[in-house]
Amino acid sequence: MEEIKQPGHLHPMTQMIHQATRALERLGFSVALGPEIETEYYNFDALNVPADHPARDMQDTFWLTADNKDGRRLLRTHTTAVDVHYMEKNKPPLAAVSIGRVFRNEATDATHEAQFFQLDGLMVGRDISMANLKAVLEKFFQELFGLELKIRLRPSYFPFVEPGAELDVSCFRCAGKGCPLCKQTGWIEILGTGMLHPNVLQAVQLDPEVWSGFAFGVGLDRLVMLKHGIGDIRWLCSGDWRFIKQF
Repeated sequence: MEEIKQPGHLHPMTQMIHQATRALERLGFSVALGPEIETEYYNFDALNVPADHPARDMQDTFWLTADNKDGRRLLRTHTTAVDVHYMEKNKPPLAAVSIGRVFRNEATDATHEAQFFQLDGLMVGRDISMANLKAVLEKFFQELFGLELKIRLRPSYFPFVEPGAELDVSCFRCAGKGCPLCKQTGWIEILGTGMLHPNVLQAVQLDPEVWSGFAFGVGLDRLVMLKHGIGDIRWLCSGDWRFIKQF
C-alpha cells in the first residue's frame, strides 16, 4: 500500500509568534531572549514588585527548591524579566521584544493554564512618552490583524510602570459595532502597558531624569484564541492533529 504523506503544518501559536515578531521587527524592535528559570531579583525585585506582593505567593509562583548565590530561583512568571537583562547589556536608545513561555501556579480551566506564551515589548530613549507607546501599539495591532483598528488606554496599576494602563482594541470581528466576542461593547481588552517606573530604570543604572521608556505585555494564547474563535485554551497544548490542521 502506498504511504500517504502529509506536509508539515505550523501550530497556530507558532504562526502567531512569527506574525507578532515580524510586525515588531518592522517597527525597529530587536528580539531579546532570556531564561525560563529566573532569580527572584530579575523576576520581581528589579521590576519594583514589593516583597509582600501577592504575585510572590506560592499560589501564583512556582518556586524551585534549590537556591543559588543570586537568591531564590523560580519559573519566570512573565517575560518582563527579560527586559531587565536586556537593559543591563544594551545602552539606550533601544527597542526589544521578548517572546517565550511563562508559568503561573494556578488551576487549569478553559481560560487559564499553568504555562502559556507571553510577548513583552520594551522601548527606552530620550523623551519617550505615552504618545510613542500609543503609536507603536496601534501600528502593531493593525499589522498583526491586518485591519485599521482603533485603540484606547484605561488607567490601571502594574508595579513596574507609572502611569500604567490597560489597552483595548476595537473589535476586529464587528468593527466596533458590537457582537458576542466583544460583549456588545465594541472593544476587546488586550494587554497591560505603561511608562517604565523610575525604580526600574535605576535598577539598570539608567538615570530617570535623562531616560524614559515604556513596556507592554500580552498573552499570546489569548490573541490566538481571539483571532480564531477558540473557546478553550487547553486545545493549544493538546497536540491533537484534528485541531492543529484547521489553521
